[in-house]
Amino acid sequence: MVARDARSRTLSFSTPDGALAYRDTGTGQPVVLLHGGFLDHTMWEAQIDAFAPHFRVIAPDARGHGASANATRPFRPADDLAALLRHLDAGPAVLVGLSMGGGVAVDTALEHPGRVRALVVSGVGTSEPFFEDPWSQEVLAAQQRALAVGDVEGWVAAFLRFAAGPHRGLDEVGPDVLERLRAMALRTVAKHTAEEPDHLVPVRDTWQRAAKIDVPVLALNGALDSADHLAMADRLVRAVSDGRAAPAVEGAAHYPNLENPAAFNAALTNFLRALPE
Repeated sequence: MVARDARSRTLSFSTPDGALAYRDTGTGQPVVLLHGGFLDHTMWEAQIDAFAPHFRVIAPDARGHGASANATRPFRPADDLAALLRHLDAGPAVLVGLSMGGGVAVDTALEHPGRVRALVVSGVGTSEPFFEDPWSQEVLAAQQRALAVGDVEGWVAAFLRFAAGPHRGLDEVGPDVLERLRAMALRTVAKHTAEEPDHLVPVRDTWQRAAKIDVPVLALNGALDSADHLAMADRLVRAVSDGRAAPAVEGAAHYPNLENPAAFNAALTNFLRALPE
């Protein structure tokens, strides 16, 4: 068992393909916070502070993100997470995932169901996203154009548009939120090169298999998120046997835990308190 305290430092878990970084703080039922793509566990600071007095909060950096090692061989994030939970003797756990992290949470429920007590997803359905709305397609295309020519600043500018969503400009998002997102994204991008292979192995048929998920599932979205992100979360909670959606977090788009942490934390608290023992 790993020693923990209310302000635990970032720890490291050795795997056959490098070390994975994580926070582990508090005691009680485990709640795992899974960050979005290109970000890291520090996006959850407000939630770690709020929930560690009542729960054991585990917040990892996904492989290739934050302080975790890059992949040099095929891997699945759900397998990394299951290995970490086994290492920590934690679970079944409530998995709380935003965007990419929500996809990892669902994959874990499908591939390692014994490790999962409940799921909370934000701005995502499964690890097989669909983007049909013209606004989302244009933002993603802008990211790809920037990456194709090595324009990191252009990529960051396009990436941050999801923080505003389709209904606002970036000048309407708190500058502290944008700066935190920018710093995390740049840290992760700096870990990679254009030439390195993509070792990620996808979990297949997630939408078809979602009906087999038998733990409670909550969608907790930002009210100003894109139509595609909201539709994916809605599709997931309709597909599972015990799915529901919390009232959307006002004044927030794709990162409601950052823009309106009080409302996000309150909705998450209500869900956690209602879970059966």
